[in-house]
Amino acid sequence: MERTVTATEANRDFSRIFRDVARGERYVITAHGKPMVRMEPAAEPATVEDRAARLRVLADELAVLPGRAPGPITREDGYA
Repeated sequence: MERTVTATEANRDFSRIFRDVARGERYVITAHGKPMVRMEPAAEPATVEDRAARLRVLADELAVLPGRAPGPITREDGYA
């Protein structure tokens, strides 16, 4: 569920809002009636296993790409 509060309310009740967000609530903070900020829980950090699995998928995708020769490299290429 997403709750809407004004910037003044958010400033006054920040600690409570922060605790609510930590428990999974979502807030939209408005200024002059316009939505300005969305507060929501941060995504859980990826585990080592998740990162390793994503790296394996990336390596597999890169392995099927055709190789390209860079062509002749000159001294001037280092200044480009």
